[in-house]
Amino acid sequence: MQPVVNLEEVPGKTVGRRAGQPVDYDHLVRCASALMPRLPFPKGVFRFRTHEEADEWTNQHILQAALKQARARQPGTT
Repeated sequence: MQPVVNLEEVPGKTVGRRAGQPVDYDHLVRCASALMPRLPFPKGVFRFRTHEEADEWTNQHILQAALKQARARQPGTT
């Protein structure tokens, strides 16, 4: 038995598909900017004599940023 296909019939709704709305994109941009990491380094060009000195400077700034965030999360501290 062959299936019957009516080419003149307009197909109904498609389950699981939805066109994106501008509100969806605005929400996505807000979420992405909140999730993107901010570099804890000051802007500018920095020169170091050795890679170890540069790594120490980077680790120090990352640590200071982590401590600042931890203090901001604690209730009752200023």
